[in-house]
Amino acid sequence: MAINTVLFDFSGTVFRLEQDETWLSDLTGADGDPLDFEAQTELMRRMTAPIGQVVDLDPEHQHAWENRDLDAQLHRKVYLEVLRQSGVPKVEQAKALYDRLIDPAGWTPYPDTEAVLKGLAGRGVKVGVLSNIAFDIRPAFSARGWDQYVDAFVLSFEVGAIKPQPEIFRAALEAVGSEGASTLMVGDSEEADGGARALGCAFELVDPLPTAQRPDALLKAVRAHELL
Repeated sequence: MAINTVLFDFSGTVFRLEQDETWLSDLTGADGDPLDFEAQTELMRRMTAPIGQVVDLDPEHQHAWENRDLDAQLHRKVYLEVLRQSGVPKVEQAKALYDRLIDPAGWTPYPDTEAVLKGLAGRGVKVGVLSNIAFDIRPAFSARGWDQYVDAFVLSFEVGAIKPQPEIFRAALEAVGSEGASTLMVGDSEEADGGARALGCAFELVDPLPTAQRPDALLKAVRAHELL
């Protein structure tokens, strides 16, 4: 069956939370010294890693971690703890950084995101954005006028399921009106996004590199299936 639908992951796939000196430079560690570049880089990795637990947690925070993408309050609770254990002990700084994480305006699109979304829509290919996330990412698209190219946003905290659970992929297929055999999933996690294969979808893996280092991975992913 020919592919007529593409589902995209959000973080590390079509957008990325970039390291920004304007709001990381003021962060200080327990010793009061500014965090160096390596510490800042590790901090960003921990805040955006799609899978894998990044710190040891007590039972209360462990529960929050396992359900973070299903509930906004649990998401906030556990990521403030992650920040505390990752060298940001000051609550005010941790809260300010967390607020950046969940602000869609603070996320940077990959260089080829617009071209891919617009190109697929122009060819009549249905497009969905499917994300394990606890906040609304639609404004990141609507602020750029890109929401017109997306047929459905399927977000874990709204659906009540997370990738790689089949329920969230089924919800996405239903939302765009497609079947697994005619759908391509594009994402940066083999474990999470690759779960689409269980429903018969094709899958293309992209590397969640900084946006400046990944100019055309999305184009290559869809062109591999002759969609553009």
